[in-house]
Amino acid sequence: MLIRQKPSWEIKESEATPEGVYRNRRQILQDLGLGGLAASGAPAFWFSPSSKSKSAGGPLAEVATDPSLKLYPFPRNKAYGFKRPVTPEKIVATYNNFYEFGSQKDIWQAAQALKIRPWTIAIDGLVEKPQIIGIDDLLKIMPKEERLYRHRCVEAWSIAVPWSGFALKALVAFAKPLASAKFLAMRGFEDPAMAPGQNQSWYPWPYVEGLTMAEATNDLAFMVTGMYGKPLPPQNGAPLRLAVPWKYGFKSAKSLVRFTFTDKMPETFWSRVDGSEYGFWANVNPEVPHPRWSQASERELGAGKRIPTKLYNGYGAEVASLYANMPGATPPYNRKLFM
Repeated sequence: MLIRQKPSWEIKESEATPEGVYRNRRQILQDLGLGGLAASGAPAFWFSPSSKSKSAGGPLAEVATDPSLKLYPFPRNKAYGFKRPVTPEKIVATYNNFYEFGSQKDIWQAAQALKIRPWTIAIDGLVEKPQIIGIDDLLKIMPKEERLYRHRCVEAWSIAVPWSGFALKALVAFAKPLASAKFLAMRGFEDPAMAPGQNQSWYPWPYVEGLTMAEATNDLAFMVTGMYGKPLPPQNGAPLRLAVPWKYGFKSAKSLVRFTFTDKMPETFWSRVDGSEYGFWANVNPEVPHPRWSQASERELGAGKRIPTKLYNGYGAEVASLYANMPGATPPYNRKLFM
């Protein structure tokens, strides 16, 4: 008899935050005094009603001109969820790390300079045939869905977000890597004229992150193109970013332009900046403190409280086996493995 083992992320439908909390566009428009637009079928402009900035309509950036807007919302994959409230969209859109545009959390205004079209993605390295594909062409062929994921930053804050996109393993299958490929390196854009943070020569631009092939093809690894039922705003890594929810947030590289399959472990952005604090593996582990602060708990943005941090951010049942044969993969754990 086949016994189905329930994944740790799967929850009862009654335990999920109702879709109406973040997806009822008509009500949001009415609250902003724009109900007529919804009724007329005119394109919606998404912004924060409290923002006085003249920068691209506010922190919830306008997406009405995004060519992919008509694809959203993606169907919800109900197998992925969490037992906590969805973080308010405005918080996720305004509390950001995006060093290409600065090292402060309020970089959403500067990030509006990001030009998301045209946007091409190169696939190269140990693959059957290197290729370049436009983001909109890629979206046409990928199996699109929405997933609810927890996100844990190494700075000890966390959010819970409805991401839209497709499984990274679908992109790997599309790329057709050779058997000799052991790692996948992902590179962000490089344009210092557009992104002032890239003029800071002490950082090793462009932003590079990497996963093993086993990590990249794990069910949880996800390529993000949108959030809250709409395309990604620039400050959240438009038009394509990574989400690996069992790892610290700096692994989830933004605004990706190149995927390189290789037989060597990639030298990543933060491991080059300070490998003693931000190593390649970056698996969430509350038992291993950052050299300058504890990782035992996290600040839940939007909830005004601290909560205990879970090993692998609560996704251990699905990913712990990836590290079973590594030295230090069991208590008391190896710092380089988890940081």
